[in-house]
Amino acid sequence: MVVMDADVIVVGAGLAGLNAARTLEEGGLTPLVLEASDAVGGRVRTELIDGYRVDRGFQLLNPAYPAVREAVDVGRLALRSFGRGVAVRTDAGLRVLTDPTRTTHRALDMLHLVLTERREVAALTAWLAPAAAGRRALQLLPDTSLAESLDAAGVRGDLRAEVLEPFLAGVLADDTGATSASFVRWLLRFFSLATPGLPGQGMAALPELLRASLSAEVRLSTPVSSVEHHAGTWIAHTDAGPLTARAIVLAADPTTSATLMGSEAPTMRGLATWWFAPPTAPTDSPYLHVDGAHRGPVVNTAVVSNVQPSYAPAGGHLVEASTLLAGQAPTEAEVRAHVGLIYGADAGSWPVVAVHEIPRALPAIEPGRCFRPLPTRGGLVLAGDAADASIQGALDSGRSVARQLVTSLAGRPTPTGP
Repeated sequence: MVVMDADVIVVGAGLAGLNAARTLEEGGLTPLVLEASDAVGGRVRTELIDGYRVDRGFQLLNPAYPAVREAVDVGRLALRSFGRGVAVRTDAGLRVLTDPTRTTHRALDMLHLVLTERREVAALTAWLAPAAAGRRALQLLPDTSLAESLDAAGVRGDLRAEVLEPFLAGVLADDTGATSASFVRWLLRFFSLATPGLPGQGMAALPELLRASLSAEVRLSTPVSSVEHHAGTWIAHTDAGPLTARAIVLAADPTTSATLMGSEAPTMRGLATWWFAPPTAPTDSPYLHVDGAHRGPVVNTAVVSNVQPSYAPAGGHLVEASTLLAGQAPTEAEVRAHVGLIYGADAGSWPVVAVHEIPRALPAIEPGRCFRPLPTRGGLVLAGDAADASIQGALDSGRSVARQLVTSLAGRPTPTGP
């Protein structure tokens, strides 16, 4: 009888892979996690540069995600939230649109919007309503592109053009309106339930907490070149030699996992994030800022040190500015000019802490792909955010496939001797 290295090999130590390993352990199985890079986290990484804490691309953590609350003790993340709203630069000036029940001193801009765009506000509210009934209700609806869905719902005014579309461009890495409307409704449901924030130790604190909860071995710098099934055993080929298990979870990035599976890889969308350290903060605002007039490449910007002071050294300030990577990347001069316009400041001499260009930041969730089951082939299963491009999607996928394997492998002992 063949001696196997683990019950289940998990390829990838990102959020999906780590949560899969955690769930497999809870189910009484022994996982072995193989990670190609030098650290856990996948696309969720944090760097410490000259006292500044910069995430590998601008990311937020929404504490309303059920999979986050199930996987870790959120209190240990020392999360600090952004302002509940968004600051929008328009031709008429800066408008801060907030939840008036929580920030009454900033309610005038929102009240003005509601009064002048009553029909569009009502149309958007009706468009969002199905998400309140949950994911199953959304799955029953016909799915079209975001642009087509908003057009059909009558959401066509300034609220859409100046607020919703600029905000969603950074969230989805898409400013064309091509994303699944069902997926956008699902995401906005969580924004309505809680305000996203930043952990005290950066976004990497989330995968690090998941790693700390594991007893399983996690082998870093161990890429998997191919997988195969032979004589009832699944084999993962690495530079150090083959490793065997009863099943394999492919939880690497969507492109790598699809290649190993032999399935169609999803389209990926890119983002670039610039991190600046101005000598003086351009605002004391805790809000995400967008340009409602679409006059430059920056899809969102924020003084993240106003939200989470641990992102900057004492007395320092840290500003993020994110742009889309669709075609030619914007120049530094273009980014600086647009950031300065949004804040009404001169950003021309702000020191640059880091620039992260991530061509495969997020999978494109096109109409009809939202929540679609990922491919499986017997004991070879796919996990990740390819059908739900979010932290919730990655964690939930890892947990779901692991539970399926716990059930399918129950009562089938692992071979332990010749």
